[in-house]
Amino acid sequence: MLTTFEGHNGRVVSVAISGDNQIIASGSADRTIKFWRRDGTLLTTLNGHTGGVNAVAIGRDGTLIASASEDKTVKLWKRDGTLLDTFKGHTAAVKAVALSNDGQLIISASEDKTVKLWKRDGTLLNTLKGHTAGVRAVAISADNTLIVSGSRDNTVKLWRKDGTLLITLREHSAPVYGVAISLDGNWIASASEDNTVKIWRSDGTLLKTLKDHRDTIRTVAISHNGNAIASGSEDGTIKLWKLNGTLLTTLNNDGGSVWDVAFSSDNTQIVSVGENKKVTIWNLKNILSLNLLKHSCDWAQNYLQHNSQVEKENRHLCNRINR
Repeated sequence: MLTTFEGHNGRVVSVAISGDNQIIASGSADRTIKFWRRDGTLLTTLNGHTGGVNAVAIGRDGTLIASASEDKTVKLWKRDGTLLDTFKGHTAAVKAVALSNDGQLIISASEDKTVKLWKRDGTLLNTLKGHTAGVRAVAISADNTLIVSGSRDNTVKLWRKDGTLLITLREHSAPVYGVAISLDGNWIASASEDNTVKIWRSDGTLLKTLKDHRDTIRTVAISHNGNAIASGSEDGTIKLWKLNGTLLTTLNNDGGSVWDVAFSSDNTQIVSVGENKKVTIWNLKNILSLNLLKHSCDWAQNYLQHNSQVEKENRHLCNRINR
């Protein structure tokens, strides 16, 4: 773990990183959005929502930030904290939001069972209807051609921007709370209350089911190079996986459920948020190269050699490991 930011007064449920990796946005049940530098400096706090903030998204160039709230609205902000517009049209809490790469399209998902597509100026372009329960997750492909939604109806749906439903994925046995699309658009990941992450081809073929979490998985993210997947769960852990389903490592969150995770665009860091009201940055490069046994021995070496209660024959247990 590199650093932890503290400042929110409620659980932090969403996080996003700007394309230049300089700005982190966090959204909280305390109704605020906070912008941070990667060193933990708080840049600004955005107040404007009258309900908890459920999701934040940052455009690729980092100039636009979208937020979704329990107050049934989506708000669009400039990087300096200026409110540009408020999008009204959903009839229930907005649970997820995504921005297209060019910042011209905003996609929102709501408990009203719909996904809405908006222009940057607030014009409603389309409403995607088909889910039979609240929609809790949404993502758009880098080329802006594919929209993926996940719902409490246990399904993942793939759409065109014009509202055409391409396919419905039905393999989850419980609500879907997170979806992600790889940068090349070939892979989709979904996270569910059934404690699994599923990896799909964009044609709907199920490739892998990732099983190791012990509770609801709230979020899933795919690294920008497509080599790793991160999942965050109510079991208090973040798990890193290879695309082939191999579990790389498990990170233990300090204090409760993990609600959202995001990769930096250079694939060197992961940011996580959750029940503990904190924003945490993890050093992905060090995590994946870490020899846990050597790391533990480095930590315990002084104790083994100098504590009087350690038997003489056990004082050099780590010597061979640390060579």
